[in-house]
Amino acid sequence: MSIKQVLVVDDEPDICELLEITLQRMGIETVSTTRMRHAVNLLGKQRFDLCLTDMRMPDGDGLELVQHIQRHCPELPVAVITAHGCVDTAVRALQLGAFDFVTKPVDLPLLRRLVDSALRLARPEAPGPAAQAPVKEDGASPLLGRSGAMMQLRATVARLARSQAPVIVLGESGSGKELVAREIHRLGPRSAQPFVPVNCGAIPSELMESEFFGHQKGAFTGAIQNKTGLFREAHGGTLFLDEVAELPLALQVKLLRALQERAIKPVGANREESVDVRIVSATHKNLADEVQHGRFRQDLFYRLNVVELRAPPLRERPEDIAELAAHILRDIAAQWQISGLALSPAALDRLCGYPFPGNVRELENILERAAVMVDGPLIGADTLVFPERNRNAESASMPATHGVGLDDHLAEQERRALEAALEQAAGNRTAAARTLGLSFRQMRYRLKKLGID
Repeated sequence: MSIKQVLVVDDEPDICELLEITLQRMGIETVSTTRMRHAVNLLGKQRFDLCLTDMRMPDGDGLELVQHIQRHCPELPVAVITAHGCVDTAVRALQLGAFDFVTKPVDLPLLRRLVDSALRLARPEAPGPAAQAPVKEDGASPLLGRSGAMMQLRATVARLARSQAPVIVLGESGSGKELVAREIHRLGPRSAQPFVPVNCGAIPSELMESEFFGHQKGAFTGAIQNKTGLFREAHGGTLFLDEVAELPLALQVKLLRALQERAIKPVGANREESVDVRIVSATHKNLADEVQHGRFRQDLFYRLNVVELRAPPLRERPEDIAELAAHILRDIAAQWQISGLALSPAALDRLCGYPFPGNVRELENILERAAVMVDGPLIGADTLVFPERNRNAESASMPATHGVGLDDHLAEQERRALEAALEQAAGNRTAAARTLGLSFRQMRYRLKKLGID
């Protein structure tokens, strides 16, 4: 295994010496310079595995060097060293393509983790995950589709995986924002560490601080033991903040500090703890509008929105429907342990002509319902049910639900019918299915979906 080499660029000899000693103890060779022009010359003559550069030098600044490396050595990770509190400068460096940043005074454990992550990035002569085709090796759902939008998305994800810059994924509900976040994590140097997803709209506001930052035993009533918190669970990996626009303003302040200081303070603790996480967030809302209306902090918006990525809705890539449908049906067949399922040409035509307001999630639901309703392997066009198209007709005959959602109301009606049939058949599922006009497979699926034993 070849010895890694790091280029250190800083006009302070003491900082250069500190970095050299730290890296040498890690078994890494270093070359140091105090001038940007000399650094540019070294980059043209010698191959490095990482560049650490200060932001201010007598003959230039770190941002210029970041731009030079992006143009001439795009495979080389570059991390910038900034003065404490210069978050705007660090964000600008990340936007220009820097891998990550570290602040002065340098936190040596954080620096070591940064260097380890950067050196795990793929080199051209030894392609790693980031250079491979974006197909999941573990069998989980990859970013599918051969449309131009999806090809561009995969290419962007592969580039972002080489950086530690915060990313915000924008897109409609059901468009696969979490899948995009997981791919960024999987293709990057943090892939062996945890990926921790959290739905920011699903946590009660009074529990949010404890959920994110943890708490100590006795910190408040009911705190009977220490709690790690989501930031500590994601330490070394990626924290995915889904529906980040739902965060209350009070927590936004504390989240901003955690991102700026790379440290958290558990509830009831006396001191902060350093954390190393990459933040990927997502929302279906327009965050700029949320900022304008005072519902989202502008400073947090700029901290999270270093790189913006859009997950395209399904209606903009109808050419991907056939591939997506085939993949979903394979998953259904494997999960239910049945023979393969397929769409008839007429069924595929109907799917391709539907706008899918619920995106890929709605396609999954439509195909799952269709799979329940057919007895053979072929799904015909008449088996497909499109909720949006039929909603007006259904609502005309629907009794008042007093604020209950349509899906919840229908599920409750289905539950009552199934329980009544089972009671009438003395628990015999085959007989109950016959009473309801269902196949045994359809009956088993509905009981499992509703959690009826």
